[in-house]
Amino acid sequence: MPRKSPGPKLDINRVNTHILPEFGYLAPATLDELLNTLRRVGGEAKILAGGTDLLVRMKQGVLRPKYLVSLRRVKELRGIEDRGDCVVIKAATRLRDIERSEVIRQYFTALHEAVEWMGSVQIRNMATIGGNLCNASPAADTAPPLMVLGARLRLVSLSGVREVPVEEFFLGPRKTVLGRGELLKEVVIPYVRRAGTSYIKLGRRNAFTLSIVSVATLVRVEDGVFSDVRVALNSVAPKPVRAASVEAALKGRAVSEDVIREAAAEVVKDISPISDVRASAEYRAAMSQVLVKDSILKSLERLGIKAGAAGR
Repeated sequence: MPRKSPGPKLDINRVNTHILPEFGYLAPATLDELLNTLRRVGGEAKILAGGTDLLVRMKQGVLRPKYLVSLRRVKELRGIEDRGDCVVIKAATRLRDIERSEVIRQYFTALHEAVEWMGSVQIRNMATIGGNLCNASPAADTAPPLMVLGARLRLVSLSGVREVPVEEFFLGPRKTVLGRGELLKEVVIPYVRRAGTSYIKLGRRNAFTLSIVSVATLVRVEDGVFSDVRVALNSVAPKPVRAASVEAALKGRAVSEDVIREAAAEVVKDISPISDVRASAEYRAAMSQVLVKDSILKSLERLGIKAGAAGR
């Protein structure tokens, strides 16, 4: 009887492309121990918070850190604190805890809306706000609402503590101002009184999707005139951005839908979208104008203001 062919040779390297590489696991119990650990292992380590992005990139072979430094045991990095003039969200706080927070829901609506649409419940039960920011993805969903809310990021190292506005934290795709041995400790969000906020996300699906364009806005109105306007977007530039041209075009202007539509068109001066598998640059530019207008109108509605056409 003829022998059966053994078939094609199995390529072990190809089979193992989605298996985690070897690494050392470190789990300090306090913030001080964590900072000392980071100083010791330096550039050979990655911080493990929720792992929803990091572990995937390691399985894909994009990252091969020698050590993972877990935040699991560091209680100082978890929780939401209302301090009266601001709310502090610790960096390792799960997105699901932010979503469930009544303080965030009631007073920081744009952030609540952003978190509510991020991934699935299972992902939000693992992912952290610090991870979403420190990944520095151009599509980071928490960045636009934090920008319009005036959030500051508190960074800590063995050298001390410093604060940076959230819009200055991002340098480019996957790049931040964090130095060696430094980590994000907490997000500080001041209360903004008598303002309306909103967040609108456009993706290829209604849920579990990355942004094609997302827009967050904050508006204040006095005597029928825009006294403060803040607009931020993601997925339309190498990093999340403020739309300064739109803001300048609205401040001091009387509230009307025509004025808002005219100002929203200015957003093309603030963005530099690219074409990728999710959308073309032209589509992103067009939808940025639409979403800026819609988000401003939605923020006004939360102030009880319905913008009509000019002259009505």
